[in-house]
Amino acid sequence: MRPVDVRLSLIEFPADDAERALRFWSGLLGADLGDRSVEEGRGWQTHSERPSVGVHQRGTGPGDTVSLPYFGVADLEAALERVQTLGGSVIHPGSRWAICRDSEGSPFGLALNPNART
Repeated sequence: MRPVDVRLSLIEFPADDAERALRFWSGLLGADLGDRSVEEGRGWQTHSERPSVGVHQRGTGPGDTVSLPYFGVADLEAALERVQTLGGSVIHPGSRWAICRDSEGSPFGLALNPNART
């Protein structure tokens, strides 16, 4: 089985009060969280360094209720296959990002990053 290059790219925090969360994370990190582009999804995130920190309005979806680390991958399909082969599960597949659980049930995200090494 060919290994998949996986690198931490984003840590995402859901917020009940987005303004309060933005003040908190901006103050703690000393960095601005700007509006996301359409490709990045809804919410705000740092854009000056990696890994990025993001905030979005809390929702009911699988990636909306808890903080999640996102790992950038060059080949999302191969990474999702690897997750399942190793005993994890894909709970929300997508073409640009996906929400998964590891073999112990902990959630995490994978994000398509064409610049990642293959």
